[in-house]
Amino acid sequence: MAMKYVIIGNSAAGIGAVEGIRQIDRQGDITVITDEPYHTYSRPLISYLLLGKVTEDTMKYRSDDFYEKNNCILLNAFVTEIDAETKHVILADDARISYDKLLMGTGSTAFVPQIKGLESVMCKHTFMNLHDAKGLSGALEKNKRVLIIGAGLIGLKCAEGIAGSVSRITVLDLAPRVLSSILDDDGAKIIQNHLESKGIDFKLSLSINYFDKNIAVLSDGSKINFDILILAMGVRPNTGLLNGIAEIDRGIVINEKSETTKPDIYAAGDCTQTVDISDGQKKIMALLPNAYMQGECAGINMAGGTKSLDNMIPMNAIGFCGLHVITAGNYTGDVYTETMGNVYKRLYYSENKLNGYILIGNVDKAGIYTNLIRERTPLDTLDFALICQKPGLIAFSKEDRKIKLGGILG
Repeated sequence: MAMKYVIIGNSAAGIGAVEGIRQIDRQGDITVITDEPYHTYSRPLISYLLLGKVTEDTMKYRSDDFYEKNNCILLNAFVTEIDAETKHVILADDARISYDKLLMGTGSTAFVPQIKGLESVMCKHTFMNLHDAKGLSGALEKNKRVLIIGAGLIGLKCAEGIAGSVSRITVLDLAPRVLSSILDDDGAKIIQNHLESKGIDFKLSLSINYFDKNIAVLSDGSKINFDILILAMGVRPNTGLLNGIAEIDRGIVINEKSETTKPDIYAAGDCTQTVDISDGQKKIMALLPNAYMQGECAGINMAGGTKSLDNMIPMNAIGFCGLHVITAGNYTGDVYTETMGNVYKRLYYSENKLNGYILIGNVDKAGIYTNLIRERTPLDTLDFALICQKPGLIAFSKEDRKIKLGGILG
């Protein structure tokens, strides 16, 4: 009898799971359940949709015939409950779908804070998905003033996406710098200056005391008048369906095989918590490449194959108005720094290992630094001084170069 696979979520983790399953099992029944009425799409591209650089069609994460080619059913429905004892997924219309193996790829939801007077704001949006982007697009006009709460990745990508479509953009954050979770002070200043040169204003180290319709009263007593409010204050993992079923900490706890603590239930992507090998800490690493790799790993194991992921690290590759940024790992240890204008490099290392890096402007060869972190490569086995200045295979030993080139070395 064919195995029954159910995947909740149609983004990177879910797609990875489909492709992982089909590497092992070509015949099993796969049902993908999503509460979004769209073909799978790349969420990081929603700001470029607002800019007009992509269309809904070019945002697609896989081809139109993806579900047909992989012989799976795409179901637009809302899951209300998991019956793990009878192995059923229960939908909002009380329909029950049975499974042998289940993947939770439920992602995350925008965090909406409790701020006095927020209910009085008539035009407010989050910026997490295609639905949000389309709703915001309909509100944009050249004479509108926009207030974005949150100077993290979501807030700044939103600011980039609407720049030029409105009269003023102000970004507010309680943190003293932009991108406070992934950049240091010097790197953050480069990004802030670059965005300010594009007409985006910043109010940092401030919070909102209360809203009075289209007026925000700040913690220092000043006021900001706005027409559109965008809430970009972070996300919360969607873990509720597994409450009382599997272990949940900050996210759904999974092992290196993407298994939860409940047999036959797997999880992948932004809803999960896993080990960051750069510092050994358990954390949520809400990144598209990680989500796909975890989903594929889960799919392979769900179908009876063998796959482990034990080299996950936090990593961000992003651009803001033409200025590219890549970060990875953690920022502890000794530091190597290069800076010139908008080009910035900072490498962090200790105990003969590279721990993390920040690259702004020139992000060429970032993959070499990422590989050093993932593989925990001893720095004394290569020319680290050369790696710092000009990353390239020539800095590796002849034997290591041979391995990295697939056994071919001239």
